[in-house]
Amino acid sequence: MVESEQTLNPWMPAEQNPRIKIQTLEATISDTEGILPRQLNKLSDEKLGIGERAFSAAGAAFLSAVIVNPLDVVKTRLQAQAAGVSYSHPLSNSISRMTYFGPSMMFADLRCSPSCSRAGVHGTVSICPPDCFQYKGTLDVFYKIIRQEGFTRLWRGTNAGLALAVPTVGIYLPCYDILRNWFEELTMHNVPSMTPYVPIAAGSFARALACATCYPIELARTRMQAFKVTGSSVKPPGVWKTLLGVVSHVKTASNVQNSFQGYRILWTGMGAQLARDVPFSAICWSTLEPIRRKLLNIVGDDANAASVLGANFSAGFGAGSLAAAATCPLDVAKTRRQIERDPIRALKMTTRQTLLEVWRDGGMKGLFTGVGPRVARAGPSVGIVVSFYEVVKHVLHQRH
Repeated sequence: MVESEQTLNPWMPAEQNPRIKIQTLEATISDTEGILPRQLNKLSDEKLGIGERAFSAAGAAFLSAVIVNPLDVVKTRLQAQAAGVSYSHPLSNSISRMTYFGPSMMFADLRCSPSCSRAGVHGTVSICPPDCFQYKGTLDVFYKIIRQEGFTRLWRGTNAGLALAVPTVGIYLPCYDILRNWFEELTMHNVPSMTPYVPIAAGSFARALACATCYPIELARTRMQAFKVTGSSVKPPGVWKTLLGVVSHVKTASNVQNSFQGYRILWTGMGAQLARDVPFSAICWSTLEPIRRKLLNIVGDDANAASVLGANFSAGFGAGSLAAAATCPLDVAKTRRQIERDPIRALKMTTRQTLLEVWRDGGMKGLFTGVGPRVARAGPSVGIVVSFYEVVKHVLHQRH
């Protein structure tokens, strides 16, 4: 009798059937488990203004630029050397010795490695043969910069990096947030099948805007990191002096009277930068978003600052490393175009020509020059930027 009471009546309407109600409710809850965190995150995002987003992003950029700058210097040196920049000893020939020796001569940048058995002695200074100053790998660059130039030179270009990172990321991440939310709402109502591709589109648009806005500072940073300044008494040029040197050199070399033509050199290589950064952002965000959402789903409604930090750093580290490795050939092309010292050639170079030159000179190995330090830099950098940005947003949202 009890069993017959519990058996469902096949003619009973669905809305009157309690078991169907329960099953439907359970199915609805299970189907929305992956959507709720996204909607809650979106709602919390929408409560934050552009100023709070920019503040979060600027803090993340500052922290990242200081921590990973040495790896950026190492990567740039390896790529510049492959492009033909000479790092040989400035006193390795007689003309340079005649120019350098004098009462104010400082040898701090010219010291030979104590393990080098081939050094010749000039006065009281041991001088290595030129090949001792060639970089043979990531760790070798670290060692030789510290030994020959000093530990602080690993942070060469940090001021440019900060001047670049704060406004760039301050534009990039807030724009990505706003575009992602807008594109998601647009696609969910009109073209639901396109929603998974929203991070690719939002990341590409945001990165292109940030890159075009601050490109001259990026040019200055690459040149500051690539070219070695000899003599510890000589102060390396800063961002402004580096940019003035680029402009004055092109005007002198090409006898250009038109100011626009002279200042156009400050944007040479921007095509290569966009060709690198737009795919980087597309790969990075399309990888990061699914990983981050899965990790945050595990935490659920109990998310705190520590869990937000861990989920975002893990997702950012993996996505940044993958994107950096995939776009390394374009990074090599960007570096070559930015360090080109012949202004006439610099204005005529294209990214395609540069890639063909790299392939002809070094093959696949040349295209992936510096991939080690690039990946080692990008993984932590993206992880730090994204996690710091999201944690600050989380804290600001909790305060609201």
